[in-house]
Amino acid sequence: MRYIAGAIALGTALVLGTLATTAQAVAAPAQSGRSGGLYAPTELVLTVGQGESRATATVQRAVTLSCAPTATGSHPAPKAACTQLRAVSGDFDKVTNTTVSERVCTKEWAPILVTADGVWQGKRVSYTYTFANACTMAGGTGSVFLF
Repeated sequence: MRYIAGAIALGTALVLGTLATTAQAVAAPAQSGRSGGLYAPTELVLTVGQGESRATATVQRAVTLSCAPTATGSHPAPKAACTQLRAVSGDFDKVTNTTVSERVCTKEWAPILVTADGVWQGKRVSYTYTFANACTMAGGTGSVFLF
């Protein structure tokens, strides 16, 4: 009787062990969506929030953006955003300080904070910029922070 209980326990352990390793083997490829190809990684998280600094701002919207090898992510216009970033070699200062807009905005101080965190062509990025209000932001960011 003791041998039967031990055999059942051993059989159960082997079956559970086999199922666990099979589940891990099946789940691993699903998590790895990158082939590691020739492209440097470009994965960004972009946010728009209300406030003056990262410490005090309330994030209102956030999207992901990947530009290599193709433009993807939850950004509503990933191709346009990646094209704009490529045109300025990933320099977010050039994105937020685009040419002077013809847009007429009030002098109201209602700060809008935009951030970009992640990797641009293999280099770590952590960027923050504060616009005076939503009107000045809409006139000066192009498509990168337009979401």
